[in-house]
Amino acid sequence: MEEGRGGFQKIPRPESWHLGAPAPWEGMEYRDFTLDVLESAISGYNSRTLSDQTKERRRSAVLIPIYYSAQNGLHLILTRRSAMMKHHTHEVSFPGGNQEPEDQDLWATAIREAHEEIGLDPELPRLVGTLDSFITVGSNSLVTPFVAILDSVPALKANPMEVEEIIDIPLTELLDPNIYREEVWQWQDGRSRPVYFFELIGDTVWGATASMLRQFLLVLFSMEQTKQF
Repeated sequence: MEEGRGGFQKIPRPESWHLGAPAPWEGMEYRDFTLDVLESAISGYNSRTLSDQTKERRRSAVLIPIYYSAQNGLHLILTRRSAMMKHHTHEVSFPGGNQEPEDQDLWATAIREAHEEIGLDPELPRLVGTLDSFITVGSNSLVTPFVAILDSVPALKANPMEVEEIIDIPLTELLDPNIYREEVWQWQDGRSRPVYFFELIGDTVWGATASMLRQFLLVLFSMEQTKQF
């Protein structure tokens, strides 16, 4: 791994684990992904939506905001969570949170949370599709990831109560197979499952956010997928 990559996030790695498969996109021919290519791939993806009849389970949404730069192509916007947050401090995530009673739907939740966390203009994101919904292990929330295009470079400002830093990452960096890692963790019940990592400069993206990033790239490349979460 390149020097300087990776952060100081606490990884609760079990005693029994081993390296998994390399990046699925390793060795694939790179093409210049445009907003049109992105929109076609995401809008054409038939995302898996979990059916859940448990009224006690919270509904949450995250926003995956993407814009195009003439210099570096497609960019994704993530955040590093503030030390003032009760859970997952300093971890890298997409803007998002729990659905509130005033939210008309989960898309409204994603837009509201992005505005609150990073000052994203609610009128700027344009919904192009969703990735697979999933249930978080810790909080038992049903999460829906929304992919949105920003038709201009956004003016953003982090809310220090929630966000320590806004992370603007070019897609070309995420496609570097050397920053991707898969580990297979064995749990106490004997089951094993893959856990994904992206080692950015100064940050480690792992867990649910890394799984969403991985699935996003697989959809973009029109590659077959297995269960991500």
